[in-house]
Amino acid sequence: MLFSLKSATAVSAAALSLVFATETFAADVTWNVSLWGKRRAFTEHVEKLAEEVADGLVVRCIETSEQTRRLASSLGVPLIPFEQVERIHLTVDGADEVDPQGQLIKGGGAALLREKIIANASDHMVVIADPSKQVERLGKFPLPVEVTPFGYTITAKLVYDVLAASGIDRPRVELRSLSNGELVVTDGGNHILDCHCERIPDAEALAARLSNVPGVVDHGLFIGLARTVIIGNENGATVFEFS
Repeated sequence: MLFSLKSATAVSAAALSLVFATETFAADVTWNVSLWGKRRAFTEHVEKLAEEVADGLVVRCIETSEQTRRLASSLGVPLIPFEQVERIHLTVDGADEVDPQGQLIKGGGAALLREKIIANASDHMVVIADPSKQVERLGKFPLPVEVTPFGYTITAKLVYDVLAASGIDRPRVELRSLSNGELVVTDGGNHILDCHCERIPDAEALAARLSNVPGVVDHGLFIGLARTVIIGNENGATVFEFS
């Protein structure tokens, strides 16, 4: 364990992220500042971190989206380029869905590629979510798949075929767009396919199949990455540990 989870039920999920920072981080710790849950929860988290930094907390942070970078920079949270880091001690992030095995669907904010790169590079990933994100089986939330702009229509057809071959009943694949009709462009310059599955029979097998599709950059299935999942509500938090 990298940190203590004492009194976890006595504080909110948003506060727990700062408990990890203040109780655990020494002067030379790199922390990934990411985005989870609703937009206000995200901004409140970064604002609270900025308050801790102003009070003397020493951390170096890596952002996983341009949105996070702009907010953190404006509040004086110290950021460091990923290329200058050899090790990330802790990633704190959210999820769109989490199942009893700690498997996740992420990418509702279209930052899944950076989030997965950093999660893979981290010693410990903590996921904070509210009870609405807990599911018995992944799939109700549309699974985001990041694809290259070149050939994305063919890639979408191949992704559909993979979903159908994976036992998903009548899958639907949609190209994510903005309210004005323009296609969503990720920080990496790619597009997002939202895959409506309702129920994914085998998330690990589907993750492997999607990774083999030409044109797929990455997908929102985070398998075996979350070490700690914290489900918080107004009464406290429940902590789940995974090896």
